[in-house]
Amino acid sequence: MDVKTAQEPTHLSLFSGIGGLDIAAEAAGFVTVGQCEWADYPTMVLEKHWPNVPRWRDIRTLTKESFYARAGIRTVDIISGGFPCQPFSLSGRRRGKNDDRYLWPEMLRVIQELRPSWVVGENVAGIVSLALDQVLSDLENQGYETRVFIIPACGVDAPHRRDRVAIVAYAQCAERGACQSTGDEPDREDAGREKTASRFRTSGTDGGAWTMAHTDPAGPQGSQQHGALPGRGGWWPTEPIVGRVANGVPNRVDRLKCLGNAVVPAQFYPIFQAIFSISFAGKEETNP
Repeated sequence: MDVKTAQEPTHLSLFSGIGGLDIAAEAAGFVTVGQCEWADYPTMVLEKHWPNVPRWRDIRTLTKESFYARAGIRTVDIISGGFPCQPFSLSGRRRGKNDDRYLWPEMLRVIQELRPSWVVGENVAGIVSLALDQVLSDLENQGYETRVFIIPACGVDAPHRRDRVAIVAYAQCAERGACQSTGDEPDREDAGREKTASRFRTSGTDGGAWTMAHTDPAGPQGSQQHGALPGRGGWWPTEPIVGRVANGVPNRVDRLKCLGNAVVPAQFYPIFQAIFSISFAGKEETNP
């Protein structure tokens, strides 16, 4: 969706890749109003599927001034970002903050400048022992309450594990738009904080709504016709075998690299859906 109105909950995607988090956010009801991606091939994918969304290639050029100039709005309701995982990945050297691909400080800068109500960060499980404490401390110093979840892809019935860390942060200004003006966040009552935390605890790993509504429109019978794996609820079709030799698929190496860096949208859909439910569900009737 490219057309936005003042009442639509807005989403800015950083380190967008091929748009896995964008798909999850939009399925939950958010409108993507900006994307940022460095690599060429993923950018081509984003351009195909979000042709009218403003896009930045270098996060260092994404400022509050450039965002307003190109998106026409001062801030967004939610910023998501899978900041580069190479500094933390178990398959790499795990240099953490000493890796020149450690770009969390740039994502934090964008958060500081735009002051969204919500932040959803994504990374590999290796970040837990190297930089998670720093990320949470940085967000809390900016007035955000934080929660962390580790969601495996098999938790939403995918036939592989693929653990992903979800970092969820909520600004202490309770009403939508209150974070835009001054950056001052009034304290919320403890009961309100516990209510928010409780909503995430009860809905953070339930992938059923996603898989039924978005994975297989044909329903369980259609899923079976496409070879759904037994014992997985009948909703997730069998994944194709990826051969190890060239088979004539265009841009095969780029595609595999993109998939390797991407998230399964169903892993993060419950989080975006819970945020939408907490902050925006039912407000369409009260704010015509």
